[in-house]
Amino acid sequence: MDKVQSLILKIVEFGIVGLSGMFLDFSITWILKEKVKWNKYVSNAAGFSTAVVSNFFLNYIWTFNREAVSVAGAFWLFFLISLAGLLLNSGFIYVLHEKKKVNFYLSKLLAIALVFCWNFSANYFFNFHSVAK
Repeated sequence: MDKVQSLILKIVEFGIVGLSGMFLDFSITWILKEKVKWNKYVSNAAGFSTAVVSNFFLNYIWTFNREAVSVAGAFWLFFLISLAGLLLNSGFIYVLHEKKKVNFYLSKLLAIALVFCWNFSANYFFNFHSVAK
């Protein structure tokens, strides 16, 4: 498989993992926001954080084939990249929902799509770089 095909495959796998994380994220956010009545941004952070942990292990095992030097090191870098993603995610939601009056969940969906680009690129080039080459 050439480099372009390998990259496309990793993007697709990362996307599939991301969809599972999105389902987990939305479910937890909805339960905490709508049923438990937590603040929408706290609920969003809890859903996002749970998805990060799930996504790390799925990406580590499947997308990047367990080839990181250290699981702990890869997790913490994945976490930091995801934390930056959470800040971007919350910022996008704030602008879209609070300022532009877009529905909260549509804002969240758009934010996830934008942050996907950040998360994949940062993990591909910086976290799992030994696998990317």
